[in-house]
Amino acid sequence: MDLYTAIHRRRDVRAEFTGAPVPDDTLHRVLDAAHAAPSVGYSQPWDFVLVRDAGLRRRFHEHVRTERDTFAAALSGEAAARFARIKIDGVLESTLSIVVTYDPSRGGPAVLGRHAIADAGLYSVCLAIQNLWLAATAEGLGVGWVSFYREPFLADLLDIPTGIRPVAWLCVGPVTHLEEVPDLARHGWRQKRPLAEALHTDRWAGGR
Repeated sequence: MDLYTAIHRRRDVRAEFTGAPVPDDTLHRVLDAAHAAPSVGYSQPWDFVLVRDAGLRRRFHEHVRTERDTFAAALSGEAAARFARIKIDGVLESTLSIVVTYDPSRGGPAVLGRHAIADAGLYSVCLAIQNLWLAATAEGLGVGWVSFYREPFLADLLDIPTGIRPVAWLCVGPVTHLEEVPDLARHGWRQKRPLAEALHTDRWAGGR
């Protein structure tokens, strides 16, 4: 699969996991691609926690369900009806989860290129996540980013040291297929924004 195909085929997977394991050699290639991401000051501030334990995944899933209910309670009318149809995670359906973390002390105390933009290290971690996601897609795997959780809960669940931030819980595994249309578009939550609306030349169109 070429790069452009992987970019456009990539989906945030929820319901399509088969429950089959990820072969070790495939997982190594995917993680190696993630670890090859660029990083501010070559700090490489990411770590990857491989979560296979069913008990840990069940505890996390229960927490996710609680946070889902919290969000749902803030909705009403058609928005509530739409959200009720949307599956938000594949924590139990996939056999592997990868938690990607950010260590702001990595490469310090003076991280080259981060003095003016404190979040540059966090951006670096997101680049590693994108590399992982595209590599997994090229390997025929699905990835689902779970965002319905509280960081302190996840840090405590996985014994993540103080000062290291969990950035993403990614469900990873073989899938039956990848949907042609993203889930949120299929369920009417949001539609794709045309590229033309995102383009500006020299200055922001319309000014301040």
